[in-house]
Amino acid sequence: MTITVSPEDPRAPEAQALLNAFVDEVRHRYEAAPADVGYFDPEVVSVPKSVFLVARVEGRAVGCGALVPLEDDVVEIKRMFVLPQERGHGIAKKILDRLQSLAQEFDYDRIRLETGTKQPESIALYGKSGFYRVPNFPPFENDHTAVCFEKRI
Repeated sequence: MTITVSPEDPRAPEAQALLNAFVDEVRHRYEAAPADVGYFDPEVVSVPKSVFLVARVEGRAVGCGALVPLEDDVVEIKRMFVLPQERGHGIAKKILDRLQSLAQEFDYDRIRLETGTKQPESIALYGKSGFYRVPNFPPFENDHTAVCFEKRI
């Protein structure tokens, strides 16, 4: 199985299908969708030191993830997702590794991300990848379903 992870336009049809599948899954897992689920503004990855990645298996779009600048030295991982039927093959790890590598190339010092209490596979991946729990950062301070992580790079 050949897995590639490359920058792509989040407005492309395959990227939009992945983003829509992400929203559908999160809404399915939670009674009330977390605060930032919904529309993903492609402009947030059109600024310098940002990127939207698509993972492909044999050419099929199966996963995605983005780096969105928060501060000069801090970037946030957004929209990390792999289609349910494609999980268990290391695709999410490849996306995460590529995002971390790009964050280093872009000269960030820290990576932040938010996931949810009903996403144990995500929590496990981030923990195994050296991320540590931090207090919920804005806009998640009062979201009891949010779990925030950070990693110094």
